[in-house]
Amino acid sequence: MTNTWILTTDERIANLVEAAAAIGGTTTVIAVAPTAPAVGNVDKLIHVPTAENVPAEAYAGVVAGLLADAKGDVILAANRPAERSFAGAAAAALALPVVVGATSVSGSGAEVARYGGLTNETVAFQGAVLVLEGGAGVEGGPAAQTAEGGAMGATITNVQAAGSGPANLAAARRIVSCGRGFKAEEDLAMANALAEALGAEIACSRPLAEGTAWLSKDRYVGVSGMHVSPDIYVALGISGQVQHTSGMADSKIVVAVNNDENAPIFQISDYGIVGDIYEVVPALTAALS
Repeated sequence: MTNTWILTTDERIANLVEAAAAIGGTTTVIAVAPTAPAVGNVDKLIHVPTAENVPAEAYAGVVAGLLADAKGDVILAANRPAERSFAGAAAAALALPVVVGATSVSGSGAEVARYGGLTNETVAFQGAVLVLEGGAGVEGGPAAQTAEGGAMGATITNVQAAGSGPANLAAARRIVSCGRGFKAEEDLAMANALAEALGAEIACSRPLAEGTAWLSKDRYVGVSGMHVSPDIYVALGISGQVQHTSGMADSKIVVAVNNDENAPIFQISDYGIVGDIYEVVPALTAALS
């Protein structure tokens, strides 16, 4: 029977635990963190303690060593910077393929989104490393077993705060997403007010994360960014090109506001408002307050 390994730095792995349940077999979590996180619905938790001022990525070799006998198993890594380092180290050590963008996983293969989500490809394997969105936290679970190991020679010498707080869009049930319809960074205050009234997380299209850097990259939704499936996705000033919509196509309800009545976003929206976001968004916020 195929077993599953989950690589993480914290408890935000609900999506991975769900995927592991679908695969079957034993589920083992390898958590690289200062203290062991509480992770429920798994069979085993191995904690790799990190030293002060040493980044989690420096323990990638330790993680790979713990996976020495996992060549025929499925290894799941949360789609976060440190976890992607673990995934690469594991794949290199075990000579396993790395699969990104899977929409469903089994013990012998996966369905993978291709061409910006326009189609799915069936990928068969006997052992693989898959990078998936982590999701919400999972509480409870077994007592941790400690695995000591030497880190690579790396230390944290400086920490610079991001322009916005860390996001966990994969777990968000409501999202307000901003696009190029916003003319200035300070205008995002309108979107923040709407998100607060709606109880939502803030997200954006690629230009606002990688072009203007008004929002951090962990809030970018799209083909090469986050893939989300909230209950409500509000798109503000987003045209709706496939590079963006492939990242939010699984949203249950899509609400779009755009001043172009021919914007592609309206083709996938459940509710669409043709209008100026500078007039519509404050009105929506007032209605929700």
